[in-house]
Amino acid sequence: MRAIVVGAGIGGLTAALSLRRAGHEVTLVERTSRFAEVGAGIQLAPNANRVLRRLDLLDAVAARAARPNHVSFRTWSDGAEICRYLLGRAVEDTFGAPYLQVHRADLHTALAAAVPPGSVRMNTDVVGIDQDDECACVTTAGGERLRADLVVAADGVRSAARQWLFGADEAVFSRTAAYRALLPAAEVADMDLPDTGIWLGPDRHVVHYWARGGELLNIVAVFKTRAAEESWTAQAEPGEQLREFGGWDPRVRDLLERAGQVFRYGIHTRSPLPRWNTGRVTLLGDSAHAMVPFQAQGAAQAIMDAAVLGDVLVGATPAEVPDALDRYVRRRLAAATSTQNASARAGEDFHLPDGPEALARNARMAAHAAGNVFMPQATAWAADVLDDQAPS
Repeated sequence: MRAIVVGAGIGGLTAALSLRRAGHEVTLVERTSRFAEVGAGIQLAPNANRVLRRLDLLDAVAARAARPNHVSFRTWSDGAEICRYLLGRAVEDTFGAPYLQVHRADLHTALAAAVPPGSVRMNTDVVGIDQDDECACVTTAGGERLRADLVVAADGVRSAARQWLFGADEAVFSRTAAYRALLPAAEVADMDLPDTGIWLGPDRHVVHYWARGGELLNIVAVFKTRAAEESWTAQAEPGEQLREFGGWDPRVRDLLERAGQVFRYGIHTRSPLPRWNTGRVTLLGDSAHAMVPFQAQGAAQAIMDAAVLGDVLVGATPAEVPDALDRYVRRRLAAATSTQNASARAGEDFHLPDGPEALARNARMAAHAAGNVFMPQATAWAADVLDDQAPS
């Protein structure tokens, strides 16, 4: 069977590898002319890492990752610890795979290196997808029509394919944006920081953790705003992040002040869909379920999509593709939508104003941590919808 995957991000690359593993011929098309080191840190929970292990990529990713021991939730103004959860060996022993913190480019490089170069078409902009009972076709900006038995649209939060399949539907601005920066470990060695820190405050929160084996500290400072560009490369004005986080704990402000190059990006999502597929074409990853990143599951959910897509297509013939895609969506849509909703709720909880609601949240979090070793989202880490009958 022949498949075309549109978009060579984390979801698209993992889909290409999963489909090849299922025995199919795959062409990956990407509109950019080369893979670039964009983005910063990304957290990979055990559900994603079990898939990477299946693809024989976990060791390569883990070699460039940090393995945090714990996560500490703290108050914005004085850094008092609300609660603490275990990560590290406890997570790996319980969920069958580690919790890793990586540079997005390192993950992307590991995935891209596993895809045969001859199956990748860079600098190929897709301007249309159509299909009939026998095949699906991708039309490029250069006028080519590429035929396949299956088309997977992994074209991101601004997915054009989603509109071609299901009509006008724009990305939704979450009314939050984030500053992000990477600091070399040597520049923060004198600071008293938790292994992984999440600082909660009115209309804002800050996350920091290690990446690239502890060489870099990744900082993400989220704030509510009325408008912000959705861009990985838009730079903040000098000192802008300090003005947004005035009055915060001195350690947070010190981190933000030490950050050299600071980027600002608007966080966009997609509204849940009742289905992701039609005929021989399906959505995958952010094109289907882009979510706010407040449970660190966006990339993991795309990776899970790709794994399940490969599972349902093991041994499939071209005629069986539409039914197989129905099975893929049945196995993934509810879980991904649930994670979308949980991430949105987490953002609301993180950003409560000072007062009774925030105090009640802190007490609730402390009580949960007293009775549970792992964070509430660990239920997603345990979810394993992979098919045991798929090839090992």
